[in-house]
Amino acid sequence: MNEHEKPFAILRQSADAEIVDAIERLIRDAPDHELNRLNALAFAARQGFDEDRVIAAFLHASRLGLFEMSWNVLCPGCGGVLESGMSLKSVNRDEYCCALCSAGYEPTLDEMVEVTFTVSPRVRKIAAHDPDTLPLHEYERQIFWGSGVDLPEDFEHMIDEIVLDAVELPPGERAIMSLQLPAQFVIVFEPVTHVAQFIDVQGEPTRERQSLSLIINESHPQNQTLTMRPGPLRISIENRTNRRALPAVWVAGDELHEMLKRRRPFLTAKRLLTNQTFRDLYRTDTLDIDQRLKITSLTFLFTDLKGSTQLYERVGDLVAYDLVRSHFQVLNEIAASESGAVVKTIGDAVMATFPMPDRAISAALRMREAMRQLNEERGSEDLLLKIGIHEGPCLAVTLNDRQDYFGQTVNIASRVQGLAVSRSIFATGSVVENPRSSQIIEKQGLHPTLQKTALRGLNDEFAVYEIP
Repeated sequence: MNEHEKPFAILRQSADAEIVDAIERLIRDAPDHELNRLNALAFAARQGFDEDRVIAAFLHASRLGLFEMSWNVLCPGCGGVLESGMSLKSVNRDEYCCALCSAGYEPTLDEMVEVTFTVSPRVRKIAAHDPDTLPLHEYERQIFWGSGVDLPEDFEHMIDEIVLDAVELPPGERAIMSLQLPAQFVIVFEPVTHVAQFIDVQGEPTRERQSLSLIINESHPQNQTLTMRPGPLRISIENRTNRRALPAVWVAGDELHEMLKRRRPFLTAKRLLTNQTFRDLYRTDTLDIDQRLKITSLTFLFTDLKGSTQLYERVGDLVAYDLVRSHFQVLNEIAASESGAVVKTIGDAVMATFPMPDRAISAALRMREAMRQLNEERGSEDLLLKIGIHEGPCLAVTLNDRQDYFGQTVNIASRVQGLAVSRSIFATGSVVENPRSSQIIEKQGLHPTLQKTALRGLNDEFAVYEIP
């Protein structure tokens, strides 16, 4: 076995062999741009693989040094990458501004932070490892836009149609662009520093040359929109940064807007934080101790064993310990198979998270059935599981040296679990009334009953469903 084959042989011990084969072919045969900021969900769709197994394979591959993970803050409008870092710790601003969209956004982990994978230079050297060597269209394809923008195969040709003029400008250099302004909205945009100048071209055409001066620096100023007339324009541009700049004049017409409408699913930070493989591999290296990152919607599932104290008295510590450990293993496996993860255990209780309510409902029903089967095998009723589920906003934080969650949604989910009796599942309206959740429940032939109840610590009555 040669040095190139060893990491893949190790990877096959922890990841699906068929997926590892596809990754190995990708690294060997794919063009450079497909190995930079790779979209794991797009790869899974293209190859016909299960998304969670693909995510797990890329996480193990990154741990082995085959890929480097990138956490990219995205503009919700244009899908451009506003900032990129090697970990979630780099997402440390209260607001991120997009010059191309002229808007600012508070970062959330749902759709504003993507996680991508770039082949390590030790495995294969690609052009994007030195992004300042990329031509304009490749810089935009590989560096500026996120992996959720589904750029067309003829992207270079499309850019040629959209861009009126462009120049490559080394650090400290100046350049002049001369062009004819069309009667359309135009943007002078520089994708490396995200400097933008909007020009509203209107009125009667002119033969007199119009002039514009633009300085590219690191301060990212928000320039006011200029009004100009169709006709000749002379743009003087100075690069005052220590990097190469790629200023270009874009026509913000139908072609650009149609291109940016093409979107596809991508791996969000929220989904990765709820992934069991990620939590197992990166449990202590996710957030700084003082970071508080918002998630607009996450589903929490709490479980607890009914009568666990009596169980220890009845069967003894050793037997009870083995039983409880087996129950934890089953819950972990079910959560992971439903795109979820166990965040922590508290005594005999479990706190798990899921990206969507339907995944939590499916997991809860499977957990209940799994406990029933374990009890049948033992010929006893030792494992009686109480389950509560709630969905809502929360904060991703670090508590007790591990990535955790904080907020009222977590508290409510825990209180809802406290309502449950043995073998019952209690869930709030936002979970049960979710269309996909409803389909799962109906398919099982179950009929949730609604009840208004008071939850400890909350003033108002709360609508909770019992799933018998």
